[in-house]
Amino acid sequence: MAATLTTPRPSLTVHMKRQHGRRCPTAARRGGGGGKPNSVRFSVSTVRSLPHAPSGAPAYLPVPFVPGGDAPTLSGKPAIGVPKTLRKDEKKLNFFQRAAAMVLDAFEEGFVANVLERPHGLPSTADPAVQIAGNFAPVGETPPASALPVSGRIPPFINGLYARNGANPHFDPVAGHHLFDGDGMVHAVRIGNGGAESYACRFTETARLRQERALGRPMFPKAIGELHGHSGIARLALFYARAACGLIDPSHGTGVANAGLVYFNGRLLAMSEDDLPYQVRVTADGDLETVGRYDFDGQLGRAMIAHPKLDPATGELHALSYDVIKKPYLKYFYFSPDGTKSADVEIPLDQPTMIHDFAITENYVVVPDHQVVFKLQEMLRGGSPVVLDKGKTSRFGVLPKHAADASEMVWVDVLDCFCFHLWNAWEEETGEVVVIGSSMTPADSIFNESDERLESVLTEIRLNTCTGESTRRAILPPSRQVNLEVGMVNRYLLGRKTRYAYLAIAEPWPKVSGFAKVDLVTGELTKFEYGEGRFGGEPFFVPMDASAVPPRGEDDGHILSFVHDELAGTSELLVVNAADMQLEATVQLPSRVPYGFHGTFITTNELSSQA
Repeated sequence: MAATLTTPRPSLTVHMKRQHGRRCPTAARRGGGGGKPNSVRFSVSTVRSLPHAPSGAPAYLPVPFVPGGDAPTLSGKPAIGVPKTLRKDEKKLNFFQRAAAMVLDAFEEGFVANVLERPHGLPSTADPAVQIAGNFAPVGETPPASALPVSGRIPPFINGLYARNGANPHFDPVAGHHLFDGDGMVHAVRIGNGGAESYACRFTETARLRQERALGRPMFPKAIGELHGHSGIARLALFYARAACGLIDPSHGTGVANAGLVYFNGRLLAMSEDDLPYQVRVTADGDLETVGRYDFDGQLGRAMIAHPKLDPATGELHALSYDVIKKPYLKYFYFSPDGTKSADVEIPLDQPTMIHDFAITENYVVVPDHQVVFKLQEMLRGGSPVVLDKGKTSRFGVLPKHAADASEMVWVDVLDCFCFHLWNAWEEETGEVVVIGSSMTPADSIFNESDERLESVLTEIRLNTCTGESTRRAILPPSRQVNLEVGMVNRYLLGRKTRYAYLAIAEPWPKVSGFAKVDLVTGELTKFEYGEGRFGGEPFFVPMDASAVPPRGEDDGHILSFVHDELAGTSELLVVNAADMQLEATVQLPSRVPYGFHGTFITTNELSSQA
């Protein structure tokens, strides 16, 4: 699964509905006016992206869509349709496979869609007319466009490539769809010599995307939007039946690679926690090419979460992997700078838990074990397999980075705490471990519809591993409380004590109206607001050279952020001075950039040594 708002962004649905009245038509109208490049139009029967690409460019558009009917269902929600099958590049099937495909397609349309899905409508957390409306809607690929217009001055020290991942469904949904379900697409801006040299966006060519393109339709289940209730069980059965008949091959992975990005050991890796990473190579002209699914030269045999942590001092990459079916539900491991993997440390958990992120300190990894868990049996009762277990106590585990086994882990309870993201952690001289994260309530609103207002509170959590006690405090006073999500600290100080964090202002939820520089000691909040009708995503902090003498200040660097103007239908990359929070440059982009998830910055020197 991929990461909301940008990672918690999926809970967008609840409050979008509340703010804008009638859900589907109003959400659709926010897509922008017709006739503008990359504008988005919607009808009651389908969600449709009209992407722009330069003349002659290969733009992979959603397939033709056949509505299930012009009239809404009894629930007032649009009917679900099944896309036509594209004939070009169609996978060659033998007689048995063609017959099996016809039977399974008839079962899908006649029973799954017409009996199990259409009569019941969709919750907002799985309604494509909400989840991919407006600038959440997909775009087509854009090959490198060079010499981008720049207003202002880009600091000359910024030399390299800013890349940001996101969910971009290639096909129109045939049933439920959650924002996290979309195919991975990387948007990249190459910067150098004070200019913006190029922009490109490309799908990450996952195994599932390649197969679905060959078949001309979506065939792999959507992990969140479709797999709930009895229809979810039926769609899982369809998936396994098609695999058994050789119509699809899940043995090469089923993930979407749409959430995180990390550059490690000469490789740009696109990740979602449902699969192995995918390596993406940056070409000399700023284009993006998928090399393939990357298993660290045969060392990694299971999925890795989308937020591995790169230790700036040691160069080690620390990671987790969780399983929702069988024990051990959770494993920890790390890679040395040359890519050599450590032995797995199996962390015993009583039940499979949603662990989207974790933290590192100088000597430890900090693992959250919160109340959002996987209970697949809930599907038999008609519900979601991702649920809030109110009887469970949230806790954090503190484990030495190079522990031989989980016997060295210390668990500390932290009541009523759910952090989808953790921004940093460090060790105090007192022996306490300090964790900085955004604590969200309701904890499961990212995945399940709720009438409660979602809050994401920037929180300091102190873990005493000697006494087993914890304390926590909201970093912002109640009078200045705003939803803060997706962001980072200075990456050269990850795992060490930091004073500042740069976080998205998720107001009005789920959109991001700006970002904030937060003083973690005083609670002082300095905002950079995008302006009326303009929204963005994760702010990415690019620090000055860590080896500089004398050492640079913690906030000596610049913030990069994609911003979309919903009225003009245009997208930009902003360059903001992190010290004084003043805009220094604006890069005009040739294509619409949808709201997305997480990014990274790769220096020119790193690009020159790609594997």
